[in-house]
Amino acid sequence: MPDRLLHRLTAMLRLMVGVKDYDAYLARARRFNPEAPVMSREEFFRYCQKARYGRGGGKCAC
Repeated sequence: MPDRLLHRLTAMLRLMVGVKDYDAYLARARRFNPEAPVMSREEFFRYCQKARYGRGGGKCAC
């Protein structure tokens, strides 16, 4: 299976279970503000979990 197809399939499956795509977050963050600090993979995961299930009231950054 080509790598690109596997990556897209993996991203789709993650979205189906509520796990956001860290690589997409990084690409977007670097495109719009390359100098801004970005969250680590672990920080990103916790942030998205809090936004989805916690009382953070915010949207996920991705």
